[in-house]
Amino acid sequence: MELSCVQFLRNKTILVTGATGFLAKVFVEKILRVQPNVKKLYLLVRASDNEAATNRLRTEAFEKDLFKVLRENLGDEKLNRLLYEKVVPVPGDIATDHLDINDSDLRERMQNEIDIVVNVAATTNFDERYDVGLGINTFGALNVLNFAKKCDKAQLFLHVSTAYVCGEKAGLLPERPFVMEDIRKENGFQLDINLERELMKQRLKELNEQDCSEEDTTLAMKKLGMERAKLHGWPNTYVFTKSMGEMLLGNHKENLPLVIIRPTMITSTFSEPFPGWIEGLRTVDSVIIAYGKGVLKCFLVDVNSVCDMIPVDMVANAMITAAATHAGGSGVHMVYHVGSSHQNPVKFGEIHEIAVRYFTKNPLRSRSTGSLITVSKLRFISTMGLFSLYMTLRYKLPLQLLKLIDIIYPWRKGDKYGDKNRKIELVMRLVELYEPYVLFKGIFDDRNTKSLCANQKEEESQNSEKMMFDFDPKVINWGDYLTSIHIPGLITHVLKK
Repeated sequence: MELSCVQFLRNKTILVTGATGFLAKVFVEKILRVQPNVKKLYLLVRASDNEAATNRLRTEAFEKDLFKVLRENLGDEKLNRLLYEKVVPVPGDIATDHLDINDSDLRERMQNEIDIVVNVAATTNFDERYDVGLGINTFGALNVLNFAKKCDKAQLFLHVSTAYVCGEKAGLLPERPFVMEDIRKENGFQLDINLERELMKQRLKELNEQDCSEEDTTLAMKKLGMERAKLHGWPNTYVFTKSMGEMLLGNHKENLPLVIIRPTMITSTFSEPFPGWIEGLRTVDSVIIAYGKGVLKCFLVDVNSVCDMIPVDMVANAMITAAATHAGGSGVHMVYHVGSSHQNPVKFGEIHEIAVRYFTKNPLRSRSTGSLITVSKLRFISTMGLFSLYMTLRYKLPLQLLKLIDIIYPWRKGDKYGDKNRKIELVMRLVELYEPYVLFKGIFDDRNTKSLCANQKEEESQNSEKMMFDFDPKVINWGDYLTSIHIPGLITHVLKK
């Protein structure tokens, strides 16, 4: 690394897609805080025009608590001036050609100025509509790459994927790019991404010809996505479409250096700009909060499986370090697993014990009664078959009695059977979506990331700089992080809002 990350960012012009998303906001905030002399940040958001894009960035990013440290350091006036001078809101959509940037002058200016393109935009719904998943995660990634290749000064394309593009493989999972030929060998089915798009379009055409409602079309397209994913060896539409996006990038990058960041489960900030900031319930968080609320009594999980989590600020630090390391490189196609399972693993059983201690000592209050909620240990069920049996005996059979009562006494107020049945169906659907992750047997090899982190530490040491871009998972004490930072962060930034 010839330049430190702070020096590297100076006078750089960077395009960031998905700029109102959780990770992208942390990435942008870090750049503005450590290097206000960045030349320009083009932030692409889905919006109809410049005013709408500006409003989205203001309300969904810059007015959030995430930016309070920057606001306190600079004051309102200086921060607003910094945002005005450095940030250019760009209304657009990566699912369309030219990113739907309709202002030709703006598009030309961007292509003349941009040094680094960072693609963070994605749809992360596990069971997304197949047309939406392909449009954003697969061909959307290719659209951003094609835009980057038209940028005269482009030095790097940095793409954020997910570690779980590996599917449900066990063992030590290497940091290596996807090759479509490997997919064909492993499951016997030939994966043709263009054919997948044609199949999607044909199904959508059939649904339109049948004059299906929007709800029925959505259900059909979600079903198609899950079917195609499982046919080719992936557990859901999200990771399948993300993996195909990586394949397209590798096949079409030409001479543009390509870095793929594959984070695991992203959690709240570890230290920057302050500990515990998070937005929304993410992956394992929904289970932790449901447990704290006393509404979760049992769950499908292997207590000995590793839950691979990584704080969001560490992911942002890894992104900046990788960009500084590889920008302008020749023939670069690097993959980085940014996670904790290899160097600092924590098991689901350990997380449960930590949550028990936390909510026993710091119980939540019931919103309806105001009383403190008492928690007890969860019942863990380690296979989907046993979980289905448990749900049948514990809930579905008693529900049949309630159905009979509703038939015998139809004048009873409300459809109690229907309400409870819908809740059970929702639980089963969520458990099926989470099954690949709570029973996951893989460990993500991170030798590339470990080497990147070691080089970064050495660089900052030589320059007598404090550690500003740390992403070493070994520094995390999971007990302290979950009880002092992450769970309090969830309560403050998600539950109370």
